[in-house]
Amino acid sequence: MPKKDVHVSDIQLLLMRALWDAGRATTAAVHEQVGKPRQLAYTTVATLLTRLEKRGLVKSVKEQGERVFRPLVTENEVTRSMVSSLVDTLFRGDPSALVSHLVNEKDLDREDIAAVRKLLAKRGK
Repeated sequence: MPKKDVHVSDIQLLLMRALWDAGRATTAAVHEQVGKPRQLAYTTVATLLTRLEKRGLVKSVKEQGERVFRPLVTENEVTRSMVSSLVDTLFRGDPSALVSHLVNEKDLDREDIAAVRKLLAKRGK
């Protein structure tokens, strides 16, 4: 069975994060958390949520005249899918190139380096 397409745009990711944080939320609540600070119209947030629902990433039910959305995919599923796509697209499928880029281009302090070493050691076991 093919994997579900869980790539999302930046703004869709913000909407998904609002739903992951809340567990479930109305369009109004998502608009309040994400839309208002970014000056998005309520209707834009509603349209984006509907598109996410059509893609099978969220589900809604009508409660007291208002749509209540809940996520159908986890944050980890979306992260994995998007990072995998990033590796395929920018790093020609080479995950070590991504790690090399992050290590060489980011200002990592000793704690960051220690954390990376610990992750690599754990992965190597």
